[in-house]
Amino acid sequence: MESVLIIDDEADIRDILAYNLKKEGFTVYTAPNGKDGIEIARTSQPDIVILDVMMPEMDGIEVCEILRNDASTKHIRICFLTARSEDYSQIAGLDAGADDYVAKPIKPRVLISRIKALLRRNINLEDDSAVTENGGLHIDREKYLVVSNGETVHLPRKEFELLALLASKPEKVFDRDFILESVWGAGVVVGDRTIDVHVRKLRGKIGDDYIKTVKGVGYKFSYKQ
Repeated sequence: MESVLIIDDEADIRDILAYNLKKEGFTVYTAPNGKDGIEIARTSQPDIVILDVMMPEMDGIEVCEILRNDASTKHIRICFLTARSEDYSQIAGLDAGADDYVAKPIKPRVLISRIKALLRRNINLEDDSAVTENGGLHIDREKYLVVSNGETVHLPRKEFELLALLASKPEKVFDRDFILESVWGAGVVVGDRTIDVHVRKLRGKIGDDYIKTVKGVGYKFSYKQ
């Protein structure tokens, strides 16, 4: 049975969402704040976290970053709830490592549909191998582990998924639309420069030798000594 953790400081929202999710057969955990939510995520290991952005003391962005930087929780899907309509709030949440966001006021059926889509979605990889080795770069998709020339490289979830996607088919050019749908998901609106920003961050961590820009199309993974 799939499980969901709801982290929101509004009791009414927690109760409504928990009621509807339980009706759909989910196991549901709830937390009234970020600190409690992090502890429940670590101990209960839910399949997905529904996370409010605006909370006192510790906001959702900070909670998301902590979960993403913790080896025990970095694999958990995260969907933000936000009352904000500004693009910067949505982009900030996705950059922090969230997989999706839903705007308040929440329609439970819409949220449940998004949750099911997130749980179905995996990185769109044609190669079944969990481990990629190329040019001194070791990528283990099951362990969310990247090792470059013997040194572990710590990557946020989206950077890891982007790298894993490109490395799954060396020399294959992935266009921008395919990358967005595979890594961020269909229907998720992100800024035009989101991919470019993530590629720049990756290059800063693994070097410039692996990810090549194909102007007007997208990116590819290529390593030639």
